[in-house]
Amino acid sequence: MRKKSYLLLTIVVISATSLIACSNKDIKDGKRNSKMQNASVHEEFDTIEVINKEPNESQQVTEFPWDDNVSFLKAQSDNDTDVLIAGFCTVLETATDAEKNNIGLAASTVNGTVVKPGEVFSQNKSIGPYTEEKGYQEGSGYVGNKIVKSMGGGVCKVATTLYNTSIASDLEIVERFNHAMPVPYVPYGQDAAVAYGIKDFKFKNNTEHPILIWTQTVDNRVYMGFYGKEKAPEIEWEHETLSTKPVPTEYKKNLELKEDEEKVVIEGMHGEVVKSRVIVKDKDGKDQIKERGNSTYLPMTRIIEQNKQK
Repeated sequence: MRKKSYLLLTIVVISATSLIACSNKDIKDGKRNSKMQNASVHEEFDTIEVINKEPNESQQVTEFPWDDNVSFLKAQSDNDTDVLIAGFCTVLETATDAEKNNIGLAASTVNGTVVKPGEVFSQNKSIGPYTEEKGYQEGSGYVGNKIVKSMGGGVCKVATTLYNTSIASDLEIVERFNHAMPVPYVPYGQDAAVAYGIKDFKFKNNTEHPILIWTQTVDNRVYMGFYGKEKAPEIEWEHETLSTKPVPTEYKKNLELKEDEEKVVIEGMHGEVVKSRVIVKDKDGKDQIKERGNSTYLPMTRIIEQNKQK
């Protein structure tokens, strides 16, 4: 077994056989970074301000493109949520136009949501259903170890950002599922998958004050901040790999390639069973450990196209 520790201040930010909304375009070389162009097709701000340092990996952040936005400042004042509890930025790879649409639509829908003390936030209830009537389009999703088309493909990236922001805010996680296969934009054990009516992401506001959710997509990044009355303690992720499965390889014929030419379409990712926990560093210097359970991932097949003549 090996241990992997990811500090949310410096790192980037379920085994399922049912349909999960995620993107095939994020799966290129097993890396956890990505580039997505203009994900925010539902931008509700007058201007987009470039922050001083845009993260290149998914990670906890404290600077946001809306810091001086009039609508945001008014929402803070109206809800008495003047303190950043914690924030997270998920960095993605290139997505299809449909997936950009879905991510932008989901993010803009949850933006400005206020979660009252003791209230449980549900992504599916707040954002779903992910239907064509609401403007969602077909993106890529997981069914077991297969990548298929699904309505609303891409919204799991918003769920993952919500999950990591909730953890960074030291909130109670009510419901979370990992993907059937690993995703390249956060470490194993830090993703969250949703499928309307089947799998949801939920957290509880276990503070004594309202929480304001603010989120925005800029280029290939999904920014999210939770605001209230007190900054969250320092958080550290710890992941322990219990087992691994190698990447299988599948060859597909492509007659458009030159004779005997090969092209890697998907690099694939190895499967893992990961045990995760969160270490909360209290103000008095004592560490509190919160177990986050096991996440089981099937390996993602490496796809190679070729034009073999013999």
